Amino acid sequence: MSAASSSKKVAIVGATGAVGREMIDVLHRRSFPVAELRLLASGRSAGKVVETPYGAITLQEYSLDLVKDCDVVLLAVSGDFAKAHAPAIAAAGPLVIDNSSAFRYDPEIPLIVPEINASAYDPAKRLIANPNCTTAIAVVALGPLHKAFGLKRVIVSTYQATSGAGAEGMAELEEQTRNVLNGQPAANSVFRHPIPFNLIPQIDAFQDNGYTKEEMKVTWETRKILDLPDLPLSCTAVRIPTYRAHSEAITVETIQPVTPDAARRVLSDAPGVKLTDDPANGVYPMPLNASGQFDVEVGRIRTNLVFGDHGLDLFVCGDQLLKGAALNAVQIAELAL
Repeated sequence: MSAASSSKKVAIVGATGAVGREMIDVLHRRSFPVAELRLLASGRSAGKVVETPYGAITLQEYSLDLVKDCDVVLLAVSGDFAKAHAPAIAAAGPLVIDNSSAFRYDPEIPLIVPEINASAYDPAKRLIANPNCTTAIAVVALGPLHKAFGLKRVIVSTYQATSGAGAEGMAELEEQTRNVLNGQPAANSVFRHPIPFNLIPQIDAFQDNGYTKEEMKVTWETRKILDLPDLPLSCTAVRIPTYRAHSEAITVETIQPVTPDAARRVLSDAPGVKLTDDPANGVYPMPLNASGQFDVEVGRIRTNLVFGDHGLDLFVCGDQLLKGAALNAVQIAELAL
């Protein structure tokens, strides 16, 4: 097959948002065979011209007619929009990869992190869900550990950057930090409380069980991706005043005995993982280093003092706009090549 015949018509719906912009960049960085790129957005953005690695492209307002002849449609839109339009797009023929939570828990729709469960890809299913950013970062490390040692239970605490709330979140951090440093009060509109010099132990709405929906997403989605429907997993999600890249402290109890060295050997060969684990020399995962990178950093690997030779503590950090969103979506599209 020639390069021209294998090239794809690709559409990005929600192209002006933080994730949509990253999707454009990732397609280019990974040399995805793009024959034509269509960028769709809201009516208020239609007609604007954006510069891309593929040249200047005019934004268009979404319509089914503009995407139904595409090979791949990447959705970087709200769950409501996805529910309203994704099934119709998929029925028309394109492979639809949805970044929202609209279809993640539907047993008939694959939820894929390619390094972990690429086998869930089925060419007959034209709609695929992209996982929550926090989940995607976590399972890149959890998947290899489960394969090698088995997971009995998992506890996760997250430290999530403001860009997880979109460009508006980053702007609020920057603007309100400047206010505080200038002796002015910090207002908040994106976040429930002021974010500068603060931590907010709430992301998304609280559920009846006392967990937030963000925390439950990690539980529900990890179980589906790892095919462990009964895995005990508890998560506490915290918003922190950084721009980009989510961090997670993860504790695992394993079925088989495990040592830090054995875990390092497994993780050093795991796709999508960058072993960053030399604490004596100040080498460990950090948002500053993980930002803009495709791989998830994993380090601070040590024996858990509660579970002993069946337990590990580790720290992971990944760019949630990339592995947690745009990169993972493009990797799913690559499964179809």
